[in-house]
Amino acid sequence: MKKINRVIQTKPYFLWDWLEKILPSTISFNLYPPFLGAGIKIVKIDPNFQFIRVELKLNLLNKNYVGTHFGGSLFSMTDPFYMLMFLKNLGKDYIVWDKSAKIEFIKATQEDVYAEFILSKEEIQNVIQSLETKKSLEKIYTIEIKTIQKNETIAKVERVLFFRKLKKI
Repeated sequence: MKKINRVIQTKPYFLWDWLEKILPSTISFNLYPPFLGAGIKIVKIDPNFQFIRVELKLNLLNKNYVGTHFGGSLFSMTDPFYMLMFLKNLGKDYIVWDKSAKIEFIKATQEDVYAEFILSKEEIQNVIQSLETKKSLEKIYTIEIKTIQKNETIAKVERVLFFRKLKKI
């Protein structure tokens, strides 16, 4: 049997395209049902998509059995921001996917938490240059989830992103 090597292009679902045209980015992404249900709130998106801040306030819907943050909500608050930031900065000639992720829980907390995503122009250029000589690329990005009040790291999430430049036809 012949193996078909197919890469699905990354392009926004039409609903996102439409929402982003009529609403500010922070509002449109805050309407995403998994974020709404978990209490995840995007509080800042840089117009160039090079900085995003996400917060999670402890409430009845994201509290675990022992009264601290549910690990799945902490993990969800880091998804899919680096992929989104790269898609917005690289443009339609590139494919970007979250390939894998893992979380390390450091400390349980009942405090409200946040995560920040920072993407430098140098990092964007690094990916572009790497894909000039490579078919594809994987890079690891680490996100620290911290308490808002004391700025203590309570979890670290590693996300592996996959990149590929589309071939010109």
